[in-house]
Amino acid sequence: MAEAIRIFDTTLRDGEQAPGFSMQPAEKLRMAHALQELGVDVLEAGFPIASEGDFEGVRTVARECRELSVAGLARAVEADIRRAGEALRPAARPRIHTFIATSDIHLEHKLKKSRAQVLEDAGAAVRLARQYTDDVEFSAEDATRSDLDYLVEVLSAAVEAGASTLNIPDTVGYCVPSEYGALIAALRQRVRGAEKVIFSVHCHNDLGLAVANSLAAVAAGARQIECTINGIGERAGNAALEEIVMATRVRPDQLPYHTRIASEKLYPTSQMLSAITGVQVQPNKAIVGANAFAHEAGIHQDGVLKSPLTYEIMTPQTVGLPQNQLVLGKHSGRHALQARLRALGFELSREQLQAAYNRFSAVADQKKTVREDDLRLIAEQVGATVAEKPVAAV
Repeated sequence: MAEAIRIFDTTLRDGEQAPGFSMQPAEKLRMAHALQELGVDVLEAGFPIASEGDFEGVRTVARECRELSVAGLARAVEADIRRAGEALRPAARPRIHTFIATSDIHLEHKLKKSRAQVLEDAGAAVRLARQYTDDVEFSAEDATRSDLDYLVEVLSAAVEAGASTLNIPDTVGYCVPSEYGALIAALRQRVRGAEKVIFSVHCHNDLGLAVANSLAAVAAGARQIECTINGIGERAGNAALEEIVMATRVRPDQLPYHTRIASEKLYPTSQMLSAITGVQVQPNKAIVGANAFAHEAGIHQDGVLKSPLTYEIMTPQTVGLPQNQLVLGKHSGRHALQARLRALGFELSREQLQAAYNRFSAVADQKKTVREDDLRLIAEQVGATVAEKPVAAV
């Protein structure tokens, strides 16, 4: 039987930290409601100590979104944790997510603390957070570049202090899947009290491996994935929620896990985020990009018209798109041209179709995409018959 994977969405926290993605409180709340309807398990609403606006944003989401866990981020610092606890006070299911770096790189250059100090701070932070909520998540920042023995000690201290979720971030997107999976497996074996907690993963996409690393970690026993809509986030972004979800839906033979996500709401949620931030996803983005279900090559178009399964491993409807799209350009063939002209209300004989295709090819050589007005003109030029009832659009 497929095992459940928790989806921890950090679009409103890590995602919003990316340049150009900041949101006003009303926009953040609108997005939070959409994420709740999408079915995420945990919604990280912000970093309350960062600003008064972030504090109010977290508190508003905590008050309004009652059907999921609402998390607030806090450094392993007393002021941060108390601020997060206050912001989350109205939540039905509050979670404090506290973190501290564990790699020697961060200890030396950023924190300027010893390993002993960080070990003490980690335990103290979790104990303080437990005064506000039983649901405390601890993250070892830059875990993937940390000494394994030391990482085990810090995580064990967090469990002893009362953490119920341990997050193992690939903060700088450094790992490859086999390496990351092995790390999760080792920690599950060596951390004291590991059987009492959920292991979580938070992967960045600096090498384009965030989703692959997250799935490798799940195979090694992690049961929470931290991700964002459209993969937004610091630098190259986070693991993309929509890619993780659809990977489990399309390949249950290899990924026997399930989530609570309503996949048919993925595309609308992606579009909402783009509208709020003003930043569109790249056209070739998996699942939600403009070209994800678009076909221009003639061979592909011919196959899709005969059976979408020839070139589509999921239907557009499963992610919230009404249909696929045949893009007419210089690589398109007669079959796609005929289908599009029929959708526009034109019937052509074999000779008219050949003449139309010759004219279409000449136009396509001059333009990247042939528009509907171009097609209507071509149909009129070859004397196509206007159908009484156009067929469904393609």
